Order: sequence, then C-alpha cells, then structure tokens
Amino acid sequence: MTIQISAHNVKELRNKTGAGMMDCKKALQASEGNMEIAIETLRKKGLASADKKSTRIVTEGIIESYIHIGSRIGVLIELNCETDFVARRIEFRKLAKDLAMQIAACQNVSYLSISDIPKNLIDCETRIELAKEDITNKTKKVKDQIVKGRIDKRLKEISLLNQSFIKDPSILIEDLIKQHIALLGENIKISRFQKFVLGESIENN
Repeated sequence: MTIQISAHNVKELRNKTGAGMMDCKKALQASEGNMEIAIETLRKKGLASADKKSTRIVTEGIIESYIHIGSRIGVLIELNCETDFVARRIEFRKLAKDLAMQIAACQNVSYLSISDIPKNLIDCETRIELAKEDITNKTKKVKDQIVKGRIDKRLKEISLLNQSFIKDPSILIEDLIKQHIALLGENIKISRFQKFVLGESIENN
C-alpha cells in the first residue's frame, strides 16, 4: 500500500533539496514519510546527476562581486553555466554571491582546487614539514605518513572547492556547486576569482 504524502511535506522537501515535485513525492513515499531519509536519497541522486553533467561546456554565466563590511576586502568571481537562461536565474546569481562571500571569508584560499596548486609550492611545503623538529626522531614510514597528512590538510586549506560552506558547514563548496547543477540542470563551473585586500599590494612592494 502506497503511503499518502501531504502537499505540505512535498513542498518542504522541494525547498530543502531543489528537486522536482514528483521526485520529492516519490522519495517521501519510499522513505515512508521520513524527511531525513528522503533528503539523503535526493541528494545522492542529485550528486550522481551532477557528475554526469560536469563535462559539458560552459560558455555563459556572470561576473559577481562582493565587498565585505568596512570595504577592506573585495572579491570578483566568474561563474559559468551553459545558457543565458540559467545565468539569469535567481538561484544561479545567489550561488555566485555566496561563492564570492565564501572567498572573502576564507583567508587562506588562493586556488580553486587542489589540482591547480603548483608542484613547486607543494614541494616547498613538504620540505618545511620534513624539517620540523617534532618528527625528527620518527621512523621514515611514520615521518612520511605525518608529512602526507599535514600536506593534505594544508592543500585543502588553500583550495576553494574543499572549504566547508560558511552558511552550512555540513557540505563542501564542491558539493554546493553539484547541488546547483542538479537543481538547474546545467553544468556550473568557477572559471576564476580574485580577492582584493586593502593595502596588500603596497605591503608586497
């Protein structure tokens, strides 16, 4: 016997996941009305769908800006999608704004993904970790494991896609983008971003 699901619960699930009304209804029926299980099911389905779309070419999008309170930090970001229709969607523009705010909030973020981090920087960080006194007396195997763990942690700290979303720390930025790919039905990619900190260029000269 199929469990009856109220329109209110279907709407609530749609608001939480961005999935279609019928998908929400089916997920609630399959979970016998359990909202948390239904959310998990739809997120898994959405992320799987997003992975399939992630190779599509993106030629449209917007350039979004964010100026932090006090006007001492500013961010520009280019967020791309497949069509101008999606680029005009309020959900897409909100995502771009959230990403710009995320970059402003993350002091150490300098790269989009770990794969973008230059090898010479990784090599430099590795040499520094290997020279630290707290691992001097460790065996080579243990020392290598410790250094690898520290380097992995460091690379994630400077990669935008590996950051926890400031508005919902339970998800990473990479997953936030995938959720919007599933929601909007198009591939979405961050092409580039730049953070501006007041006086930074003066200090570096």
